[in-house]
Amino acid sequence: MCSLAHHERNGCSRTRSARGRHGLARPLSALLAEVAAAVDRSRPVLLVPVPDTAPAARARYGDHLDRLAGHAAARLRGAGWPVRVVRPLRALPRPDSVALDSAGRAAAADSAFRLRRLGVAPRVGADTAVVVLDDIVTTGVTLAAVSRILRPAGMTPDVAAVLAATQKRRHR
Repeated sequence: MCSLAHHERNGCSRTRSARGRHGLARPLSALLAEVAAAVDRSRPVLLVPVPDTAPAARARYGDHLDRLAGHAAARLRGAGWPVRVVRPLRALPRPDSVALDSAGRAAAADSAFRLRRLGVAPRVGADTAVVVLDDIVTTGVTLAAVSRILRPAGMTPDVAAVLAATQKRRHR
């Protein structure tokens, strides 16, 4: 089993879905659902997963956050929440962020996503809580870039739910 502390140290988000193994999808999606449930219960919830690039999705046998979003939505629906999962974003090819400094990460994130051409844009009422789902937050630039893209489309994020966060290293 992969605890969240173990996840942060050993990169279980990558290995969790490797080679088609998705055994932790339901428990991890339950954690995302708990964060999404922190919004006002009277508001409908719109879950927006941050998409994988096409090569990453192929390597993982599918987009792992898309899978987690579906499980989280089912859990919230079972508890009586009005919830929908929408996929308005498309991930574009980008460099591996491991080799980038913070400025490089920010530049890569700004050009990493585009709105999909949707036949009909998802209806998002003023009372709808928009929850962005991501697996890990390192510097926050991905969440900031996604928010900047969603805002003009009428989907201003209210909250982000992430599975793990890295700790900033202090250089001595």
